[in-house]
Amino acid sequence: MRIIKQLFDFYLNSSIHVALAVYSLSWITLREFNILYDENILFFIFFATITGYNFVKYFGIAKFHHRSLTDALKAIQVFSLICFVLLCYYTFQLPLITLGYIAIFGLVTFLYAIPFIPKNFYLDNQQNLRAISGLKVYIIALVWAGVTVFLPLINNDFDWNVDVYITAFQRFVFVIVLMLPFEIRDLKYDSIKLATIPQRIGVKLTKIIGSLLLLFFFFVEFFKDFSTYLNNIGNLILVCLTLFFLIFANKKRNRYYSSFWVESIPIIWLLIILFY
Repeated sequence: MRIIKQLFDFYLNSSIHVALAVYSLSWITLREFNILYDENILFFIFFATITGYNFVKYFGIAKFHHRSLTDALKAIQVFSLICFVLLCYYTFQLPLITLGYIAIFGLVTFLYAIPFIPKNFYLDNQQNLRAISGLKVYIIALVWAGVTVFLPLINNDFDWNVDVYITAFQRFVFVIVLMLPFEIRDLKYDSIKLATIPQRIGVKLTKIIGSLLLLFFFFVEFFKDFSTYLNNIGNLILVCLTLFFLIFANKKRNRYYSSFWVESIPIIWLLIILFY
């Protein structure tokens, strides 16, 4: 059992699970716009997510404590390096126009982790975008929406229309709601200077607003030019599932509640689409 737990913790801590979530959302975009499976962009997104998330999470640790890293963190470093090599391979399979958009999202990720803000603007000693009051959840939602909606379509020369922008806005809203259980869980850890949504308005109001955002996510689907009955059923199941985890979120939940179960929602959404 100990080995199984160690493997499962590695699966979560090395960002494989969150990468599968982002991969799933990207594939959902292809399915929604009737585009065939695109291995190059989907695997690029998968390995880029692992590389980017591990860079954000472990940059400070690797920089200042590289000699005293635990075996688990060293294993994550090696794994991240392998993923980076694979990321480079798939990068060379993509056209220049896709790489141009990727550079924008890569820059945002870089600024999210690296200290660069002048001292009179930052809130703590991190000096990065992550430290700016109330900005964290919106940066993550913006990057996720851009990567999972626009990149798959750009790589397939899809002509953007109103449905694309509605989908991107839906994805932005969905990711914000998906982040709320994490922010509720982290209430006892986050600095008050971060001004997360639960810190600013409280847990109860956060859940109410999250519920309203899910309703908005569902009903805006009907403004699309091409919206099918099956899509609406899939979205309804998704909303109910997300709402369940949002309602029962609290700061006493263990880390698996959010890090595994909540982040499994996009994967479940993809499975619903593939099999219904």
